[in-house]
Amino acid sequence: MATKLIYQTALLSTGWAHNVAVSVNDRGDIVAIETGVNGAQPGVLVPGLSNLHSHAHQRAMAGLAERAGDTPDSFWTWRKTMYAFLDAMQPRHLLAIASQLYLEMLSTGYTRVAEFQYLHHQQDGRGYDNPAEMSLQTLEAARHVGIGITNLPVHYQFGGFGEQAISAQQARFYNKPEDFLRIVESLSEHCKGDANTNVGVAGHSLRATSKQAFGEVLAGVDGMQGLAGQSAPIHIHIAEQVKEIEDCIKWSGARPVDYCLDSFDVDKRWCLVHATHMSDSETLRLAQSGAVAGLCPTTEANLGDGFFNATEYLAAGGALGIGSDSHISTSPVEELRWFEYGQRLMHKSRNQLAGGANRNTGRTLFDVALKGGAQACGQNSGSIAVGMRADFVVLDSEHPLLVAKEQDEIIDSWIFSGNANPIKDVYVGGKQVISNGAHAQQESINKAFRQTLKELRNM
Repeated sequence: MATKLIYQTALLSTGWAHNVAVSVNDRGDIVAIETGVNGAQPGVLVPGLSNLHSHAHQRAMAGLAERAGDTPDSFWTWRKTMYAFLDAMQPRHLLAIASQLYLEMLSTGYTRVAEFQYLHHQQDGRGYDNPAEMSLQTLEAARHVGIGITNLPVHYQFGGFGEQAISAQQARFYNKPEDFLRIVESLSEHCKGDANTNVGVAGHSLRATSKQAFGEVLAGVDGMQGLAGQSAPIHIHIAEQVKEIEDCIKWSGARPVDYCLDSFDVDKRWCLVHATHMSDSETLRLAQSGAVAGLCPTTEANLGDGFFNATEYLAAGGALGIGSDSHISTSPVEELRWFEYGQRLMHKSRNQLAGGANRNTGRTLFDVALKGGAQACGQNSGSIAVGMRADFVVLDSEHPLLVAKEQDEIIDSWIFSGNANPIKDVYVGGKQVISNGAHAQQESINKAFRQTLKELRNM
């Protein structure tokens, strides 16, 4: 039996429409769309965004790495703080943290998250009884909160380029390919029959995996019964820091993006996360590959990564999406705003990513992020059209940010006119998970998160 949602305004795949009824089947797919119907309720129905890059555990340390050290601060000094924070984290902690994080994502407009999960083992490196124990905590959190999830267990085997030994702090991440594939298999079994979940794989980075090891992982995934096979998403951190580029060149003679493109069959299944430092030729090659560039502007700014070559990349037809990575912000609006503002600062020009004359920057960014995020997550979402997933956000048309705005002005104003949240309702797979700005389990999730942070800070 289909559920019918009727709103005064909707952003369909064909453009803006009024008095729209969207019918959703029990599986959570759109089966019919009508316009000009009676009985529409106030609100603006738009597709929900996919957060293509998340490290859920890092939400608990947001704001705790902002004290300057006695040496110049960088990504690498931040990483030491992160490692120390992770050392005490147990499965129950990750469940509470991920639940809070995913609730925040839903309330700000994300309807799916790609969880790049590399915290696999106990503190001493021993595995849990179920090898996927930690990833199952994020899966359970997503189901509890109601957000769609793309599970991306992370292969992490080495401590640096050239298959260097891992450090003691990295013992919780370590897996050989055959052990890692058991994690993927377990996750796949737990996701069977759930249309809101799917499973892919990630290589942490070129320094933490290798061409041979990750090749074994990919071959194992493609041959795994019950997994998405040739459609399973593949993600990897790439070219985030200048030191990473220098180390890669010293080791291989090639820059990271070039090395990745030369070593693997990079196509539309792939998402190269950050890709902050690319040469002009790498920018063009990545755009032509069909892969998604995964950008996390607030984290990239927080860590001092640098600016992505967005103008050149989009001009070459490249696909991209956004994520929140370390979760110093959980707002897609802030990611998109920072993305555009970074390009304005680089090029000293306004509306840098509008995509041409008389186009709206916010709408262009929104469309690009919808398409790239859905592709990176391997999901049929990001658009309101028959056959797509019914993942929606409802904006309050009478909110001070949006009142008297029309069509693309609505998206522009949502992204560029302040930090107040105009989201009323959120649907994932046709099921309402946010109602009038609130989640049914909000109080208990908030309480568990507070208790968890107090416990972790006292350990």
